[in-house]
Amino acid sequence: MEFDSVFLSRLQFAWVIGWHFLLPAFTVGAAAFITVLEGINLATGRDIYLPVSMFWIRIFSISFGMGVVTGVVMPFQLGTNWSRYSDATANVLSPLFAYEDLMAFFLEAAFLGVLLFGRKLVPPWAHSARKIRGGRSHHAVDDAVAADRASPAAFSRPKEICRKPRAVRAASA
Repeated sequence: MEFDSVFLSRLQFAWVIGWHFLLPAFTVGAAAFITVLEGINLATGRDIYLPVSMFWIRIFSISFGMGVVTGVVMPFQLGTNWSRYSDATANVLSPLFAYEDLMAFFLEAAFLGVLLFGRKLVPPWAHSARKIRGGRSHHAVDDAVAADRASPAAFSRPKEICRKPRAVRAASA
């Protein structure tokens, strides 16, 4: 087997996207677990749940940061490793990546800031409610891009989305 630059760059992309799929999934689960811990702490007032929650918040933060790092380089690697694919699908993928950037870098960064630095700045119920929002909402965008890479037919519309417009339904009823 010859290790040319194309093979090595695609191997690196496989490594990056593998971690980028694992880390957001982990942070979604960790966010749910931290929410439960914070809710139990808020409801019962027992101090045992707070150190456990703080421990998992540290792990969550590291996983979130690594997910962001892998997510930043992934579109660039997609463009350099599969330039014809990126050119052909730019009208579909560009809005998805833009949405992912807005969700990950603006909205989720604000929520992460409240989680990490807002414990003493906001009321306890607001700090617990922040975690209900969940982990990585842009993970669905990554799944959509991966599904399109696997099969362009993956974007077939479900039947409930393809309903008749309201005016047509009213006229036929």
